[in-house]
Amino acid sequence: MSVKYDFYDDMKVVLITGSSSGIGAAIAVQFAQSGANVVVTGRRADKLAEVAKQCQNVSPKQFKALEVVGDITEKTQCKRLVETTIGQFGRLDILVNNAGIGTTGALSDGDYYDKFESLMQLNLNTTVYLTYLSVDHLSKTGGNIVNISSGAGVRAVAGVSAYCMSKSAMDMFTYCCAAELGPKNIRVNVISPGPVKSTGIMIAAGAAQGTDQSDAIFEHVGQVLPVGRPGRPEEVADAVLFVASDHAQFVTGTHMCVDGGIVAANAFAAPPKH
Repeated sequence: MSVKYDFYDDMKVVLITGSSSGIGAAIAVQFAQSGANVVVTGRRADKLAEVAKQCQNVSPKQFKALEVVGDITEKTQCKRLVETTIGQFGRLDILVNNAGIGTTGALSDGDYYDKFESLMQLNLNTTVYLTYLSVDHLSKTGGNIVNISSGAGVRAVAGVSAYCMSKSAMDMFTYCCAAELGPKNIRVNVISPGPVKSTGIMIAAGAAQGTDQSDAIFEHVGQVLPVGRPGRPEEVADAVLFVASDHAQFVTGTHMCVDGGIVAANAFAAPPKH
């Protein structure tokens, strides 16, 4: 069962990117359950509406999540996202940079660089830009930032270099932000999930979610992970709520692995071929 926090006052505002499914949706629902005002964002209005309904259902006071449909790879949409949040609630307390995608690609592939640019735009550039836009607002509330990275940021994986680079850069950005923004009363931490079932992580493995291939890959993951199974979105959300909470006021610049031991065991084994 997920840990439940009841120390968020009714004014806390949490913005989660990539929150229309998977880990982002789980984070949004758990923050709503804690009593926070939640802002969800993604490209699909129907998916956001589903998550917003879940948030309202578990909110102690049935707060309705703010839905902002948009493509945050566009700077204008990032600005609109932050401005809409401030316009609705007048503040921002927690920014969770969760949006991201994985892709495979060898350097010899003809479209490698195009994939690289697209991936870096979503996985890294949006995190940097939204952080830049949010600093003044977070400074006013003594807020904090949680970035969602990956074990691939600290372990090399053949054929996934662009993804690995994007997450490694996110980790370093987190450390630098923690050092720079501490005097502004802003904490910044990064969480690295391992393979989590029911998220888009299998995109990086070349499998469509919900297919037999995807199921086979997750079964293989369970065999190589020390804990013997892939993770659940709610388990990552638990960690996010902790580092964003008042229980972690002395925690900043920290890299937390929520990965079933994949990094510790260096268990980045290739999935089975089909």
